[in-house]
Parts: sequence; structure tokens; C-alpha cells
Amino acid sequence: MLRKGLDWLYAASGAASAVFLILICGIVSIQIGLRALDNLIYLISGTRYGLMIPSAAEISGFFLAAASFLALAYTLRHGGHIRVNLIIRNLKGPARRMTEIFSLAVAFLLTAFFAWNVLWMVVDSWQFHEVSYGIVPVPLWIPQSSMLIGLVILAIALLDDLIVVMRGGDPSYRRHEEAEAAQASEEALAEEIEREV
Repeated sequence: MLRKGLDWLYAASGAASAVFLILICGIVSIQIGLRALDNLIYLISGTRYGLMIPSAAEISGFFLAAASFLALAYTLRHGGHIRVNLIIRNLKGPARRMTEIFSLAVAFLLTAFFAWNVLWMVVDSWQFHEVSYGIVPVPLWIPQSSMLIGLVILAIALLDDLIVVMRGGDPSYRRHEEAEAAQASEEALAEEIEREV
């Protein structure tokens, strides 16, 4: 039950990230369309109306931050983060397990520390009614909250993997890396067979 809940949380976070990317695409597309329409009206009437989405660049930036932070846990669980495996790939057995535990513990502590500080940044922005500097004054605690949520979910994902490794299992990202490596070797074998035929 807990495993299903955590997997749902990671998937929901990834889906929310995808929604923010779609929203960025929508804002940019509408902005381009409005500028083209404004140019067309200018060519016909000689008057510019300045058609635009107010604070489009700023809002797109907030959406990009939300998409980036909300995707962190989902990306970790699917082995999408860049990891330096030069040392760990040559380790076997208990040495590898202890290195994984150390790495996950450090990553969890750093992420939790970052999330704690972002929490206080959100609280300060809310208490002092800080707003963005664009045409549309957006309360800063709103986009900052997406950063906080993404970091908290990442910390949960790291703790989840840490507990799994401490119990003797494999971290989620390794399963995906091994599956991708197996698929790549199958594709290489298929290409080699095709060349021989």
C-alpha cells in the first residue's frame, strides 16, 4: 500500500512537471500568435495594438522552475539523473552497497537541508508579501512553493531508495539503468546479426 502511494506520488510529480512544460509551450505559442496578429493588423491598418500576454517571459520562467523541480523525483526513480559511476561500477557486494548507502544518505541530507531553507524562503515571501517585478505582480511564494514541493518529493524518493538499499535491495535507478543496458546490448547484438546476414 505504501509502495503504491509512493509510486503514485512520484508519477504525479512527473505528470505535473509535464503539465508545466505544456503550459510553457502554450504561453509561447499564444505570445507568438499575438505578435503575428499585431503585425498583420499593423500592415492592414497602420496601427499597433501591442497584443501580448503580460509578463509572459516571467510566468514561463516560473513554470520552467516548477517543471524542473517537480521532475526531480520522477527522474531519479527512472535513472534519468546524471551519475558518475566511475568508482561504483567497479565495486561488488558489500563495498558497493555501503557506497550506495553513503551516496544516498548524503544526497538525502543535502536535499532535506535545501528543502528546509526553501521552506523558510517561501514563509518569508508570504509574510512580507513579496511580489515579482513584472507587469503582473505575482506573489513570489506561489512559484517558490513548486520548488519546495519538488524538493520534498525528491527527499522522499532519496529516503525511499536509501531504505531499500539498507534492506539489501537495489535502488530504483539501478533497475532502470540495468534494463537500459540490457536493451542496448540486445540492440547491438541485433545489429551485429544483421551485418553478418
